[in-house]
Amino acid sequence: MAAAVDLERLLGAVELSCTCCLQYFTDPVRLSGCTHSFCRPCILEYCKGRQRAGCPLCREGFELKDLRPNRELAALVSLIPQEVREEELGTRDEPKPSAAAPCDHCSSAGRRLGEQEEEIRDISKQVEVTAETIHLLGKDLSKAKEYASQIKSQVMEDFCCMKEYVERQERNTLMFIEQEQKAAEQKIEETIHHLCVEVDRLLDINAQTGNLPERHSYRGSPSAMSKITLDEKLNVVKTAVKDLKRKLEILLLEMYARQFPLVQPPDFHQETDLCSLSPESAAKNPEPMISSQFSQWAEDVTFDLRRVYERLAITDQNRKVMVCSYSTDYGPSPNRFCISQVMCSQSFCTGSHYWEVLTKDSDGWAVGVAHEMIGKRDKLGRTEHSWCVEWLGPKKQLSAWHRDQEMLLHEDKPLKVGVFLELQKKTVSFYSITDKETLLHAFEINTSNPLYPAFWLYSLEKNGSLTISHTNRR
Repeated sequence: MAAAVDLERLLGAVELSCTCCLQYFTDPVRLSGCTHSFCRPCILEYCKGRQRAGCPLCREGFELKDLRPNRELAALVSLIPQEVREEELGTRDEPKPSAAAPCDHCSSAGRRLGEQEEEIRDISKQVEVTAETIHLLGKDLSKAKEYASQIKSQVMEDFCCMKEYVERQERNTLMFIEQEQKAAEQKIEETIHHLCVEVDRLLDINAQTGNLPERHSYRGSPSAMSKITLDEKLNVVKTAVKDLKRKLEILLLEMYARQFPLVQPPDFHQETDLCSLSPESAAKNPEPMISSQFSQWAEDVTFDLRRVYERLAITDQNRKVMVCSYSTDYGPSPNRFCISQVMCSQSFCTGSHYWEVLTKDSDGWAVGVAHEMIGKRDKLGRTEHSWCVEWLGPKKQLSAWHRDQEMLLHEDKPLKVGVFLELQKKTVSFYSITDKETLLHAFEINTSNPLYPAFWLYSLEKNGSLTISHTNRR
């Protein structure tokens, strides 16, 4: 009797019913994570068709491999008298308001709840990740704005210092010229006074003798000597100002022109241009807008800073070359031209290739192709492995050159030149791009070596430029 009472106390203190089927455990298993126990058939039915699910009680995720036999619970269930278990089994078939089909109903409801909660957790994670991404992008945007503001401030400060320096030099130079002018005027006035006194004395002598002796005549003009002295000093000032202007031009080119496209106001005076354009304006010669038949072979070529003459400046992302009034500082290069020529960085040894060059802003130019080993002093079109068409301003003449042989081309000056290189056919053709595309000349090329786009700008005394056009592939 005491044993029966102890058993009843034990069974009352321990939960021996499955929360899914609400019956005594059958083959109980424990979840390794949250340690909740269920009937093995109930939990397998609950997880049917899923590799991972949430615990029906606490929703902690688990997989079927996380199930562990609960032998202690199975031993306790085995202590329940057979009559009690049979009575419990008999009541399973009776209709109950809350458990008509307990295992299936609870498992399906639990499964739906688990899926919803898992979906909610996924959405919450996505919201958190998106919010963090927005936060990081906002920080990057703030840093970019701050950095741009710092760069602008530095540029403004640099130009402010240069303006102050130029204004100070201007004031000092004008003050020096004014002082020298006053000193020269004073000397000239003193000389005029002495000459007037001397003239009066000579007139007196002439009145007395009637004859002016030859030995009293002046063999030099003091005023002329004073003027020469003033001119020499002014020439020193002009030289200093010219040297200052050259240094400022070099400074601007080194600091800014290579990083950013050169911007010039439309009415900027030619003498103050860093590298002025040709007298032929873009308004008179607008850029042709027609599309070439060779656009499908268009190449993106750029000028090479290592293969350019020191009096040619390269700007606009290495697409524009200009004649300059000073020597640029590109640094040493064994292949740098000693004449006003430049080559591109890209070379071609197979296939078909096409590029276009704006020539409207230069009165003297040559556009062509050349072998890499062209000499530093070799002129384009004057060697065996270089071909070009060129325009000479004074002669108003277009011609084709190869091996130092000239062929006159009876065409007007092209505003844009298209170059089509066909290495399979071993030909290079030059076209004038205006309101239509006109063949200027075609060469047969007799080399298997890589060829580079090459250019020549004539007359460094006259400003001019060539620009590689953006030609989109069709």
